[in-house]
Parts: sequence; structure tokens; C-alpha cells
Amino acid sequence: MLDKNNDNNKNSFISWAVFCMGTGTLIFLDQLLKLWSTENLADGPPRVLLDGVLGLTYFHNTGAAFGFLADFSWGRWAITALVMALLAAVIWYYWRLPLYHKMWFARVPLIFIFAGGIGNLIDRFRLGYVVDMLEFLFIDFAIFNLADVYVTAGAFMMVAVVILLGKDAPWPFNDGKDAA
Repeated sequence: MLDKNNDNNKNSFISWAVFCMGTGTLIFLDQLLKLWSTENLADGPPRVLLDGVLGLTYFHNTGAAFGFLADFSWGRWAITALVMALLAAVIWYYWRLPLYHKMWFARVPLIFIFAGGIGNLIDRFRLGYVVDMLEFLFIDFAIFNLADVYVTAGAFMMVAVVILLGKDAPWPFNDGKDAA
């Protein structure tokens, strides 16, 4: 006879280990690119990565995504509080997801969203602003960073998961008892 509680404990441990390792890896890459940008782009001219497509331009972002609220003195604290609340919601949602295999598709976007939020929070606490460096050259668009890419990609992945899973989409208030 199989011990279902033991399987759930093992799956839960694996789920949280993947969360920690995935989040840690993504944050490390984000912070590494920000450090490199600070050391190599801060006092120099912008660089082109892909001609006409993507460039590197060092920028201090004191606002939220795309510089929103940058001109408000209280904006930094409001953004920080909002991001911390959203990160707590991501953790809660991740914890509430059922452990069956289909929900792994929902866990990956949450890892990206969480890593992106933490990556930018590190900058806000450490520097008082977020280091941005990636710039689209083919359109007039805000300068952004890898953490922003994580959050945006995670949000798009989560929408895709909800669309593809349909009625089996991971809703946090569903206890998973009716799931296969």
C-alpha cells in the first residue's frame, strides 16, 4: 500500500526546492547583469547588441515599471509596499497549488514573477533605484532590465497556462480534491 502523505511530502519538498533553486538562479543572473552594467555602461556610451533591435543603455529607474511614479517622492515606498504584497501573494498562490503534475506548468511562471520582483526589490533596498539597461532600438520604449523581463514573461506564461488548462486552471481557492 502506498503512503499518500509521504508522496505529498516528497512532492512538496521537490516543489519548494525547485522554487528556491529556480528563483535563486534567476535572481543571480539579474544581479550579475546589473553589476556588469554598472561597471561597464555607467560612464560610457550605449552599446548595440543586435543592430536595430536591442541595445544596452545604463539607466537609474526611481519609479515602477517603465518609470511610472518616478516623479513622486512617496512613489518608491508605495512601489516597494505593493511589490512586497504581490510577492507574498505569489508565495501563497504557489503554496496553494495542488501537487499533481499538471500544476508544474503554473509553478514556472510564478518562479519567474517572484524572481523578477525580488531582483528589483534588491536594487530598491540597496541603491534606492532600479538599474535598467536593456533597450529596444526599433521602437520608442522604456529601458528595462532582466527582472522586468522575468515578470513580463511570467505573466504571459501564466495567462497561457490558464487558457491552455481551461477548467483545470490553477485557482488558489480550489483545494485540488476534484483534480486528477
